[in-house]
Amino acid sequence: MTALPSLGIEGAVAETVRRLARLAPSPDPVVSCYLKLEPRDKSRGKYLIKMKNRVRDALAAAAQLPLDHAQREAVAGDLRRVQQFLEEPASLPAARGIALFASSARGLFEAIPLPHVHRSRLAVRPVPLIGELVALEEEFGTILAVACDRTGARFFSVTAFEVAELPGLELQASSAGKVHGRRTGGGRAAGGGAGAGERHYHQRIREEKHRLYAAVADRVFQLHVERPLVGLVVAGIGVDAAGLLPHLHSYLHDLVLGVVKLNPKTVTPAQVREAALALRDQREVAWERAHAAAVQDGLAAGWAVNGVEATLRALARGQVRTLLADGLGDDPGIDEAIEEALAQRAQVDVLYDERARRAVDELSALLRFRR
Repeated sequence: MTALPSLGIEGAVAETVRRLARLAPSPDPVVSCYLKLEPRDKSRGKYLIKMKNRVRDALAAAAQLPLDHAQREAVAGDLRRVQQFLEEPASLPAARGIALFASSARGLFEAIPLPHVHRSRLAVRPVPLIGELVALEEEFGTILAVACDRTGARFFSVTAFEVAELPGLELQASSAGKVHGRRTGGGRAAGGGAGAGERHYHQRIREEKHRLYAAVADRVFQLHVERPLVGLVVAGIGVDAAGLLPHLHSYLHDLVLGVVKLNPKTVTPAQVREAALALRDQREVAWERAHAAAVQDGLAAGWAVNGVEATLRALARGQVRTLLADGLGDDPGIDEAIEEALAQRAQVDVLYDERARRAVDELSALLRFRR
């Protein structure tokens, strides 16, 4: 069997992240911006109103930094450039978020489309804040999308930044004939009777289809062994869209994010990626609620903290395993807490589900150890 390519993708985004990571601290600061671009954020230009407020606050904060006049002017120019970029609709990617990094003194301006942003935020620091980019790639993992009909299957690897089509499978016709039997104007298979011939035709079609599904299931299993998957999306048309599911290995069923109606013959990688991200978003609601419930269960036993002050103390002690932040909270310490948690390589879960948010007082955390 021909060796399959690795599901890991080393593309332009990965190289950009590596380049940003190599930037050393400098007296010339870098503007780092993370912006959510989901439909609710784009509604009536809400994201622009919030971004203008953040630019204003960043300018005020930069005035307190130990910068000379030229450096302050450069920071102000970088903030204006970021704002102007976001004000131009044609600049915005067809994505749920974007990360921007700007420093005219260092010749830096990068815009990276993102499938997800924890919270919209803006900061001026000696180095670019890339913790969320690194964590996103690690936490997102690889979702495999399989678009299948009864003649073949296409496979797509969906990661945090990119989507790539992998080698597909085509059904080899059996000695009984081609999969698509020639039919007469009356709807009967040519050369066959109205009874046995028709039944034989449909039985052969079913056998060919199940043979393909079995081969596709084996390919999915092989890909999972080579690089463990975090999710599986099944795509197809009509009643057969979910036909692959019964053929999957039992422990792959838990990875299934859902089934979508897409034509395997014509679907594009971009359409596959969008469908996979939409299903992942639905699964994230369940994750948010599970984490919020775990905080409530862990409070009495000392394995969780709730509230801004208690959570910041836990972060300072390196206790935090999973940080939970209210996605709509206004406390200025939330963004700093997110950056600190990312720097400590803790998991970050920003809550937007209303039920999950009710369990969290702005910030909370699941702990690595009690104290």
